[in-house]
Amino acid sequence: MHDIITEIWSTARRNKLRTTLTGFAVAWGIFMLIVLLGAGNGLINATIKQNNDFLSNSMEAYGGQTSKPYNGLSEGRYINLDEKDLTTTNAEFKDNVDEVGAVYYMNATVTHGENYMSMQIAGVFPVHTKIDKQTLLYGRFINDIDLREKRKVLVINDKQAKELEPKDYKTLIGKYVKVGNFAFKVVGIFKSREDGSNNAYSAYSTIKSIYGANTDAVGNIEFTFHGLSTKKQNEDFEKTYRRRLNANHQAHPDDERSIWIWNGYTQNMQMEQGIAVIRTFLWVVGLFTLLSGIVGVSNIMLITVKERTHEFGIRKAIGAKPWSILKLIIIESVIITTFFGYIGMVLGVAANEYMDATLGHDVTDLGVVKLTLFVDPTVGIDVCLEATMVMIIAGTIAGLIPAFKASRIRPIEALRAD
Repeated sequence: MHDIITEIWSTARRNKLRTTLTGFAVAWGIFMLIVLLGAGNGLINATIKQNNDFLSNSMEAYGGQTSKPYNGLSEGRYINLDEKDLTTTNAEFKDNVDEVGAVYYMNATVTHGENYMSMQIAGVFPVHTKIDKQTLLYGRFINDIDLREKRKVLVINDKQAKELEPKDYKTLIGKYVKVGNFAFKVVGIFKSREDGSNNAYSAYSTIKSIYGANTDAVGNIEFTFHGLSTKKQNEDFEKTYRRRLNANHQAHPDDERSIWIWNGYTQNMQMEQGIAVIRTFLWVVGLFTLLSGIVGVSNIMLITVKERTHEFGIRKAIGAKPWSILKLIIIESVIITTFFGYIGMVLGVAANEYMDATLGHDVTDLGVVKLTLFVDPTVGIDVCLEATMVMIIAGTIAGLIPAFKASRIRPIEALRAD
């Protein structure tokens, strides 16, 4: 075995350019596959992370603007969801609807000592924290007692807390801050997100009684649901639900713009379909890149056999068996593919780690919203090893054809070769 390796090393040194080009094709194929999969995984993980901030089996209904005339009323009317819509959601859709809530927004200046800031406060039901998932750092979220007793409580995010209490924002828990002309008790602090949805929260009944007592509007309606496990079931429910709310506002039954519905389940389905397309695309591109490396190895091995035909003829003339020639070419193919494949794998892993250290922590500011476009843009070591093994096996197979031809060549024909 030592003699074979020494001979292969000698051959590689005599043909440096050929060996380098072969190795580059192998290393580049594995490198590009790992980098492509890493970048794709980073994009996919970021999408999943953002989607996981919301409960998949939940919906939210918004008032819109009519686009069709109906019952003598012209199009273009603005629809505000009201108490009747909330009651309808609770009473008439019990077969699928679980917990129902509403979100009522208002803007206010919040003051603590000499520090103040303007923020949007959302009056919510306790179910809101299940739908719009927040990471609570200190204290608690809005509960049923807050809602029932119309308590003046406030849950803010850590950035808001640091603005109001720069020294030690945790000490705000249990203290009172001024919201407009009212004193609210801070009962919770949650981790802020970079998606532009950093509202403060209070009890829905409190905000509605203070800032919306003179209107029947309830803001947005949100609820969790069950039993809608297919796209068709969700579409049928949305259609029925929208028609029922349209009836409350004398809007055309088929008017889809009068009531807007956000459905976490269908959003999740669309995301999964998009992820599947991205994964397929990445693997197709990666495999074609690997294939280019395999073709490169095959071509180089064909050239190798052609250049050494005369040598193989001499070997056979002095008694070399076909298997010894076959073994020599195959081992050369395996060693070159393994060595450069390992280099490509290491460089690919290093590139992914660099992406993770840079793009993986980079937040893109889109003005209205800040997004992390890459989250953990890496590839598992199992995928890296599998890609390398595929290249080694394919490279070996690619070398078999010329090796088999070389092992069967007749000495007299080989000796006549140039």
